[in-house]
Amino acid sequence: MEHFAPPTGQHPGPSRIDAVVSGELSWTEVDLVDLAGGETEALRSVLETYGVRVNRFPVGQPRHLVAALGGVRQAAPYVVLSCHGADGGILLDELIPEVARNQPFLGSAGPDEIRAHLRFPGSVVISTGCDTGTRALADAVFDAGGSAYLAPESEPFGHAAVFAVLYLFYELTEGRTLEQAVATLREHDAELAKWRLFLP
Repeated sequence: MEHFAPPTGQHPGPSRIDAVVSGELSWTEVDLVDLAGGETEALRSVLETYGVRVNRFPVGQPRHLVAALGGVRQAAPYVVLSCHGADGGILLDELIPEVARNQPFLGSAGPDEIRAHLRFPGSVVISTGCDTGTRALADAVFDAGGSAYLAPESEPFGHAAVFAVLYLFYELTEGRTLEQAVATLREHDAELAKWRLFLP
């Protein structure tokens, strides 16, 4: 049986990357918030090959997080929180006392902190942190303007969290809806099945 490859540079089916091939700078935009370190450069590099414009925000303390995601702002369609999590909250680094006393909150960003300090106007919010896939955190994201929330409801392997974001955006780039992309993601294996999509 013969197999025919499409001509070089031509995608075999409808894909959002076609807009980039045709001259657009990107087909969507992501605010990539680096709370954990070590992952975001890899995420940024691959997302950009998918035709995604990436705005990276390094966060070392809570007031950086508020500066990146608080107040009135033009949000990207997607916000990726590259983070660690525990007990339904997004963990932040421990700070020395001189720095800690000038923060809007300390330790972690749970539902109360998200409602009080962050805004996601119309954005799909994706968290990579363990145990951040809770209804309470999702409802806080929705109260802060988010349109959907995706996060692991238990503790996936660290490398699974990175792959989950890249797999999701591959599916989105190939024209799948968010719901279709998440369904495919969850079917991949037991680690990715830990991810849960919340809608308002």
